[in-house]
Amino acid sequence: PYFREVLFTAPHLQLVVMTLQPGEDIGQETHDDGDQFFRVEAGEGEALLDGERHPLRDGSIVVIPAGVEHNISNTSASEPLRVYTIYTPPEHPDGTVHRTKAEADEYAKTHHH
Repeated sequence: PYFREVLFTAPHLQLVVMTLQPGEDIGQETHDDGDQFFRVEAGEGEALLDGERHPLRDGSIVVIPAGVEHNISNTSASEPLRVYTIYTPPEHPDGTVHRTKAEADEYAKTHHH
């Protein structure tokens, strides 16, 4: 599984699956123009929303309104954290695949808005 894979893009929303390795996080970020939804498919982790920590496990849901600073991290020492996320509006070019977090970070340096 890849760090980030865009599965579906429509005019007003985008479905992405992310797999975080043990100890990995998505990186603290804020989306000023769109809301984001996460659902944990497998693993354990933590959501950090405006400085407040929330534990995550299989089936957990996180809704992040536009403008809220957030991060999702894998707190497991051994198991990957797999999450589905929906962006409204779409955040990434359709078909985007980042095999690793390093690849995603490198892309963000030159393409993030």
